[in-house]
Amino acid sequence: MPAALVTLVSVRGHAPRAAGAKMVVTPDTAYGSIGGGNLEETAVERARDLIARGVRSPEHLELALNERAPVEHGQQCCGGEVSILLEPLLVAPSVAIFGIGHVGLELARVLARHDLELHLVDSRRDRLATDRLAVLDDAVARVHVHHAPVPELVLGQVPAGTHVLIMTHDHAEDAALCDGALRCQHLGSVGMIGSSAKWRRFEKRLAAEGHSPDAVAGIRTPIGLPDLSGKEPAVIAVSVAADLLRVFESEAGAAVGSARDAGRLGAHR
Repeated sequence: MPAALVTLVSVRGHAPRAAGAKMVVTPDTAYGSIGGGNLEETAVERARDLIARGVRSPEHLELALNERAPVEHGQQCCGGEVSILLEPLLVAPSVAIFGIGHVGLELARVLARHDLELHLVDSRRDRLATDRLAVLDDAVARVHVHHAPVPELVLGQVPAGTHVLIMTHDHAEDAALCDGALRCQHLGSVGMIGSSAKWRRFEKRLAAEGHSPDAVAGIRTPIGLPDLSGKEPAVIAVSVAADLLRVFESEAGAAVGSARDAGRLGAHR
């Protein structure tokens, strides 16, 4: 859920709270306090407007606390002036790549240039060796390495909303991961690399495991942009990453839309 951190940066004269007071504002609730009254209500209103507009950079708000100051939520006559910083809190996307082979490593290199939580999972310890992953040393992403002899167990450890990309060296592992992903309720999108023939076999296997056709259809395969048909690992990685970035943008747009709707609802209460 989008939110904003509201901080009382400075106080000149008298105010209900000292500088440093903080609160977190979401589209429909708030946690903490910066002093109540018109001061707080104005800050909350501005924070929700910031969320609804999808603003990504901080904004400042200056308020006077005296009987001559314009107010919308009741008069505060403390006599001081305050400076407030409103900072959008953007939840970084989370991605888990299962299988850090040639394609998986190239994909990790592309995704590591973005602000996200990046989970690298493999049952083979050598695929996760420090020297092999040294190409990610300058990553912008927070990289989490999981050596997992039973990779599907990691599905329960990744954050809610994590986007799962399945591309291991073993089709049996891929199948187990598809089955495990369909049994989880907290994941984001699930995609798998592979041919249409492979997927037809998986569809039958997953149906035999008790998964409904609608649930099975939720797994995206093949993954990547359909008009990029190259087979080289770097080309596949760029294709898959670009497709995933479109998913991120769609999610961000939906979150802003929900926040805007919540803000309208709150305005009519």
